[in-house]
Amino acid sequence: MKRIGTIITLAVILIAFAFGIRYIYLKDQKDPVVYKVEKPYTYSIIKKTVATGSIVPKEEVLIKPNISGIIDEIFVEAGEYVKAGDLLAKVKVVPNVSSLNSAKNTINSINTQVETARLAFQNQENIYNRQKGLFEKGVISANEFDTAQLSYNQAKQRYKQEQISLTNARQNYDIVRTGTTTGMGAAANTEIRATVSGMVLDVPVKTGNQVIESNNFNDGTTIATIANVDNMIFEGKVDESEVGKIKEALPLEITIGAIENKKFDAVLDYIAPKGIDENGAIQFEIKGTLKKKDSTFIRAGLSANASIILARADSVMALKEALIQYDPKTKTPFVEVEVGDQKFERKDIEIGISDGINVEIKSGISKDDKIKVWNQLKPAKEFKRGG
Repeated sequence: MKRIGTIITLAVILIAFAFGIRYIYLKDQKDPVVYKVEKPYTYSIIKKTVATGSIVPKEEVLIKPNISGIIDEIFVEAGEYVKAGDLLAKVKVVPNVSSLNSAKNTINSINTQVETARLAFQNQENIYNRQKGLFEKGVISANEFDTAQLSYNQAKQRYKQEQISLTNARQNYDIVRTGTTTGMGAAANTEIRATVSGMVLDVPVKTGNQVIESNNFNDGTTIATIANVDNMIFEGKVDESEVGKIKEALPLEITIGAIENKKFDAVLDYIAPKGIDENGAIQFEIKGTLKKKDSTFIRAGLSANASIILARADSVMALKEALIQYDPKTKTPFVEVEVGDQKFERKDIEIGISDGINVEIKSGISKDDKIKVWNQLKPAKEFKRGG
């Protein structure tokens, strides 16, 4: 029995030894890690942040009526170009009963005053004529004649003033009743005209709509919106984490979703001093004036993205940022340069701006150096058919 146990033990030892030899052999057959290398290259690096927004005219003018009424006729449509003074629409006045009665009562009151002034003037005219005849005959003194003449002139002036007041009251009555009056010409309140030249962006009213005049208590109804579409701006928002990186006068690259394969240059000329809370994130409004260099028509309201160029380095020596390593203690950037077959040496470098993928190399290596790809992924093993 002891002999059988010994044989079994030896057999187990031999099997284990065989498996150990096979394991060592298979391990030795594995390919050693061979590091690839890359050389620096010349590249233009742009560091930027992106803001979303839309394209809008720099200035939009809202045309509003200066009298309330109903749209009688519209002469323009959205998309048409107009000049300052062009007729846009006509308003038909619907008289206010209270205002109409008040205007009528004013006319009646002034009529009475005019008649009183006329009678007073006729009386003073008669007195003046009598005093003049007596003065010429030497019956009265010059002082008495001067007093009569003064009263006559004053009565004449009051009569003229009352006549003017009556004319004004009648014109006011006509304006209340019809919206215009004799002598107003092109200034008639019922004619709505363009105050600036440009493109009509919107006509939000239709014939028959009621409109309200613009006054101290009401903005009034907008008849049309006019803007100069050759002077457009980008209007967007940036997050609070980015607003500290930007400043006015930085260049922008505008891309518009509806216009493919085109970029428009702009300049950042406004950053809001106060942020707005939107869904828990603080957003700051920015504006940038577009520099149109061609005849591309940009419609107002198109969504757009603005790349705000924070820094730029043209045609500099660059390297992939993934190849840069950092000293765990000093945080100094370095790379490993090949000095022999799969032999590498550390070299500290000075880096510049980065776009997240490529980084500027200012010093430490040359363009001919071969940089170790230290964090490369191992290639997947090939699948062999049949085993």
